[in-house]
Parts: sequence; structure tokens; C-alpha cells
Amino acid sequence: MSATTTESAGLAQGTWNFDATHSEVGFMVRHAGISKVRGKFTDLEATLALGETVADSSVTATIQADSFNSGDVNRDGHVRGADFFDVETFPTLGFVSSTIAGDAESFEMTGELTIRGISKSVTFKGEFNGVAVDPFGATRAGFEASTVISRKDFGLTWNAALEAGGVLVSDKVTITLDVAFVKAA
Repeated sequence: MSATTTESAGLAQGTWNFDATHSEVGFMVRHAGISKVRGKFTDLEATLALGETVADSSVTATIQADSFNSGDVNRDGHVRGADFFDVETFPTLGFVSSTIAGDAESFEMTGELTIRGISKSVTFKGEFNGVAVDPFGATRAGFEASTVISRKDFGLTWNAALEAGGVLVSDKVTITLDVAFVKAA
């Protein structure tokens, strides 16, 4: 993504649709201070609207909170419940970009992340992975990005004290994006 135009990086202006089959929106949180728990959201929609320049572009995303998957049924149920996401009351998480800046190698995307009905500004730092036309004629673009949030900022305050000191779940959560978009016809 050129600092001047999106087309200089092979990105045609217009709407690009999220390719869920070739993407992952994940997270990592430290557990008991000694290990990391990773997981992902499996049901989401996003749109990339590319303007003439990177600054003229935007991203919107909606994630179904009940698609949280850490690979452990009991933990997933707890996180979907009232102590964390409270999916009955807050069925979706969302992101709407406000600014995107960058070049053909890297970018920063700032926007409003909404979890449990609480919106906070976050900045994802990432890399543009390029553009390719697949064997079926679809034009695809790939991106990787991450940010670190405080879960307490979003009302995710549940925790348990450990006998040796510290807490069960860290406050910091790393959100990772490894995503592909397909140019709309």
C-alpha cells in the first residue's frame, strides 16, 4: 500500500469482502502467569473499502461473540457467559476504523473496538502481504496485524487470585489478525 495510492500496491479501489475460509482472528492471554492460552473467533464478517489512497480507506468488522473458541469446551462456555462476553446481552463485538496509514510494507489502523457494548480506540500495527489472483479469477489481498488491549477497559474484569500470588487471567490480551479479502465484482 503506497503512502500515495492503493493501486500502486495492486489494490484496486472499491469494496473487498472478508474471506473467512482463509483468515483467522485470534487472541492470546497469559494464564496463571505461566502459560499462554490462544484461540480464535470463527464467525465474523468484515469489509475493506479501498479509496484512492490508504488514508481514504476503511475497515468494518462484526464478530459473533458466541463463536469464541479456545479449544476447551468448559473455558469457552465460561468466556461466553456473564463473567466475560455475556453473549446473551452482547451478541457481537465490532470494529470500525477511523484512520489507516502506511505503505507497501506496513500500516497502522486505528479505530473503535467494541466489546460488551464498550467502545475504545485501539491501533493495530500490521503488514500488507500482497495481492494474488487465484485460479478462479478472484483477486485476493492479505494482511497481518496485531494490537494489545486491557480487557478491564472493556468490562472484562473477572479473575481469580492464585495461592502463590498473582491472578489466573492476565489483563493484557493480544489480538491477532491474519486475514484475506476478495475484491468484489
